[in-house]
Amino acid sequence: MSYYELMGTFELSFIFAILALGTFITFKILDFPDLTVEGSFPFGASVAAVLITSEIPIISNAWLATLIAAFAGFGAGYATAILNVKFKILHILAGILIATALYSINIRVMDGPNVPLLGVDTVFTVFEDIEYMKSFEAKTLFLGALVLAIKFSLDAFLATGVGLSMRASGSNAEMAAANGVDVGKMRLIGVGVANALAATAGALFAQTIGASDAQSGVGMIIIGLAAVIIGMSLLPSRLMWHATFAVIVGTVVYRLAIAAALNSDATGLNASDLQMVTAFLVIFVLVVQHYSSGFLARKKGRKL
Repeated sequence: MSYYELMGTFELSFIFAILALGTFITFKILDFPDLTVEGSFPFGASVAAVLITSEIPIISNAWLATLIAAFAGFGAGYATAILNVKFKILHILAGILIATALYSINIRVMDGPNVPLLGVDTVFTVFEDIEYMKSFEAKTLFLGALVLAIKFSLDAFLATGVGLSMRASGSNAEMAAANGVDVGKMRLIGVGVANALAATAGALFAQTIGASDAQSGVGMIIIGLAAVIIGMSLLPSRLMWHATFAVIVGTVVYRLAIAAALNSDATGLNASDLQMVTAFLVIFVLVVQHYSSGFLARKKGRKL
């Protein structure tokens, strides 16, 4: 793997780490299996791409377009939570329904299956004129700093009263409700924030590859889960700030493993095998985790 390819791997890792932090909120904090990200990721990309390519100067600003995309993702997640909280639709089914609807909405938003971002200013344009480092290095450093900023912001949020209530809702909904926590409201906020992060990742991904595509959300839930599972397996901890850091590490390890597998001539794999490699990697980690936990439990039992 060349230096350029390695930096490209880190670049994508940091983008997907934003997505993974959103997945961490729904699956680990809220205990809310959410499949909306399959639609909110390309939704963020679609909204950002359409706004950036717009001829209206104010909304064509890439930074503003990315922010608006995040709010659009929040709306998508909020809609999923509404279906679950207000209409008692199973969380997985609610996510599938919104993600399915978003596929058509994305095509409507883009007025087609994709929108190219060639010859327009993106959030990364500013890094093209830096003299003391190459543009792809500057982009990677910026994305790394952005991920850390989001991580620390999320840590701070989860330490607030709302964040603690959200964690309590996911840990034991009945007990939280008995202590006056509005569990439904916590789900609305949490799923909304999670999909806002997914949409932000989608907007940045589109600006990185130079186009948004309605199909770009395929497999994103697996990527998010893989990052969370790998990270929590490598760096297990009950501390929240440690857990969010583990998610970022898990994303980087996941992308490096995928890049190594696809770039190795010995494996005979190509880009079309990405989803298969991801699935087998997650299965492998879960199996190892299962047997290692069983081994530790037996070892502890013998000591007793």
